[in-house]
Formats: sequence, structure tokens, C-alpha cells
Amino acid sequence: MRLFRERGFDATTMRAIAAEAGVSVGNAYYYFESKEALIQAYYDRAQTEHEAACRQLLATESSFAARLTGVLREWVRVSEPYHEFAVKFFKHAAEPTNPLSPFSAQSSPAREASIAIYRQVVEGARDRMNSELREELPELLWLLSMGMVLFWVHDTSPGCERTYRLIEVTVPLVDRLVGLSHLPGLRGITKDFIAAMHELRA
Repeated sequence: MRLFRERGFDATTMRAIAAEAGVSVGNAYYYFESKEALIQAYYDRAQTEHEAACRQLLATESSFAARLTGVLREWVRVSEPYHEFAVKFFKHAAEPTNPLSPFSAQSSPAREASIAIYRQVVEGARDRMNSELREELPELLWLLSMGMVLFWVHDTSPGCERTYRLIEVTVPLVDRLVGLSHLPGLRGITKDFIAAMHELRA
């Protein structure tokens, strides 16, 4: 990760990584078939760290807004050591056809693990919400988190305070929309929204 941060992804070779790790090039390739595989391992490790950081919150908090706020804030906190790397690496992850994109098939384990955290956010919340929306919400919240990631990558404020502020102003809006979804007058709109999401996903 340090080599990627210092030299950039393109300029960092597997040979350089092996030398830094004190192993042969062949041994490095035995464990990781490519630089991309190393990044996927980083995705997996970051996801594991995020899950561990959220465990206590999700075990004790029952409010949807508080659960979502806590999970998003913990992601920013555990990701802070990798911010400089993320800034330089983002151009690769942002390419739709790149296997390192969070939307790629190769990234599916980390993506599914992240969605699982947002599923815990929804399932453990006692707030009333439309039942159909409840099923779709974990993936929608993951998409929201991807927007947060984009903002975070470009956030140059001290301690990424602007990203924390974005969470503070965004979650109450999401909470209000989710809370209104079960009301009779808005059920039709909720159904239309979910249908549109299904069509776009297909």
C-alpha cells in the first residue's frame, strides 16, 4: 500500500512489491496473481475493518438514522489511513470496465460484504418503513455510500471534516424519506421508485 501511495499504481511493479516484502517474485505471484489481486485484498481487509468497527453500534443502537450515521462515520474513520492512496488510485476504480471498479464482478465479495453491513442497518432498525423498500434499502444505502466515497476522495478539509458534515446533513433526509415510505399517499411513489430501480439493475 505504501508503494502504491508513493509511486502510484501504474509505476509500482510486482517485482518492487516482492523486494519490499522480502520475498521472491515467484513467491509474490504465488499469493497474488497480479497487482489487481493485491488491491482486491485491500478491499477485503478494509471491509473487515469496517465491519468490526460497526459491530458495537449495530448491537446496541435501534434508530435507523443513528445506525446509518454511525456506519458511514466509521467507514470514514477506518479509511482515513488510506486517503492519500485513494486519491491517486481513484482514476482506476472509476473506470467502468476496470476489474478494480467497486461495481465489477471481481469486486463482488467486498461489495456484497459492504451491502451486508447496510442490511444489518436496516434489519436492526425499529423504525417503520415500507416493507418492499426495506428489502431494497441495503443496496440503495450501499450506492449512497459510493457517493460518499466519491466526495471523500476529493475532500481536502482537515480530518475530512466536510465528509463528516455531508453525512450529518444527508442521513436526516434519507431517514425522513424512508419514514414517509409507509404512508398510504406515498406507497404508490415508493412502488414506482422500486420498479425503476429493478429496471436499471437489469
